[in-house]
Amino acid sequence: MRFLKRIFLFLVVNIAIIAILTTVVSVFGIRPYLTPYGLDLTSLAIYSAIIGFAGSFISLFLSKLMAKWMMKVRVITSSQDAHEAKLVHIIQNIAQGLNMKMPEVGIYPSPEVNAFATGWSKNHALVAVSAGLLREMDDTELEGVLAHEMAHVANGDMVTMTLVQGILNTFVIFASRVAAYGVSKFLAKNEEIGYLSYYLIAIVFQIVFGILASLVVFAFSRYREFRADYGGARFVGKQKMIAALKRLDQLSQKIDSRQKSLATMKISDKKSHFGRLFSTHPSIDERIERLQRASIS
Repeated sequence: MRFLKRIFLFLVVNIAIIAILTTVVSVFGIRPYLTPYGLDLTSLAIYSAIIGFAGSFISLFLSKLMAKWMMKVRVITSSQDAHEAKLVHIIQNIAQGLNMKMPEVGIYPSPEVNAFATGWSKNHALVAVSAGLLREMDDTELEGVLAHEMAHVANGDMVTMTLVQGILNTFVIFASRVAAYGVSKFLAKNEEIGYLSYYLIAIVFQIVFGILASLVVFAFSRYREFRADYGGARFVGKQKMIAALKRLDQLSQKIDSRQKSLATMKISDKKSHFGRLFSTHPSIDERIERLQRASIS
């Protein structure tokens, strides 16, 4: 069932992107960037920016809907038990303290220990936790985890990540087309460049540049985790934040990391030392160490 949902969401997002691109190209009269006389760099730059940012922003605006659907999140409209009441109360206190609009609060049915925040703006956010996290953590630890997630919302991390991803996508598309044109020109020598060979070479370069760009995205993702730790610690206190991280470390085996597409919605990302370059989260040990050194009461 989840597989069918992912396929459906993939089709919806791509249809939306195609519709937007078709409209923009028509409205602005963007010319093809590959001409018989060479590359039109202005048209290529516009094309790259549209493609690069379209997918990122569509994903951002659909992020809450997709999270609810993929994770089977039940939004709490009225608390059904003491655990839910406590969850809503903690988030409400943090939101008031940060002068933010109360986000939607949800629970999803999973034994894993996890929490995440998503949404297209700080005033249209969702903070969700797993049933396992509510069951395994005491009040102090839960407060630390929720403060971390609310710090993500307050920092506008979802929007910032979208902008970073869009800029890097634009660079990857532009650079891969320019590099492909140069290689195709060299291979074709004085003959006309074949469109099929050009696009095949462009795909290869896009994959290579995409891998390099992903290192920047992952590095920024790890940086925002540290920043969210500091933000959470400033609101609920450093010791509560450290207590939450230590408990997460003890329960790390209960974090489901099998679905790589959901890595940014996990509290930690278990990787080998080399694999941490491709990790969305720093190690919990490193997060604790940085917090301990930070000048936060």
